[in-house]
Amino acid sequence: MAKMNKKRDRLEVIYDILTIVRNHHNSIKPTPLLRFSNLSSNSFAEYFKELKSKKLIKVIVNNKNKKYISLTDNGFKYLEKYKLIIGFIDEFEL
Repeated sequence: MAKMNKKRDRLEVIYDILTIVRNHHNSIKPTPLLRFSNLSSNSFAEYFKELKSKKLIKVIVNNKNKKYISLTDNGFKYLEKYKLIIGFIDEFEL
């Protein structure tokens, strides 16, 4: 059965955001992260707030007052666990 093109679910969006941060040497400015995430500004702001409150990401301000987003240890754990879950779903064709 062919997979339908569907909107990304919440967990997938979180995975995508965290992956973008990781793939940019674990340091990316907020605006490029917004662009790469392919979300509206409002949706991005909600996800960003949630990811910070759940300590999956952290904001680092450098000595020039520039903000960068990095993953926390929990953010890296989320990426690992998500891959396990997707592997399980694929393996059992769920």
